[in-house]
Amino acid sequence: MDAKEVPNWLLALEKEDVEFIKNFVVNSGSLKEISKIYDVSYPTVRIKLNRLIEKIKANDAEETEEFISFIKTLSIDDRISLEDARLIIDKYKKIEKSENNE
Repeated sequence: MDAKEVPNWLLALEKEDVEFIKNFVVNSGSLKEISKIYDVSYPTVRIKLNRLIEKIKANDAEETEEFISFIKTLSIDDRISLEDARLIIDKYKKIEKSENNE
């Protein structure tokens, strides 16, 4: 696969996320093994995996605009609250709609 073929969802991930995916695959998807590698509890690994899944989904949707994807990622990473993310996205969509109607 050459650099042009790398999916956008993969490019949007942080190095730590890619390393987690690598460890997950190498360990046959065993969350128990991953919890040993990272020296954390199984539920902590499950939360990390769930967040990673949501991050991939947010970045994989072709119709999702870059700004909206960015806001969703901030929310998934717990950098902003879900409610704040919704407010920002709603405001952004209203501005975009009004600019397109002009």
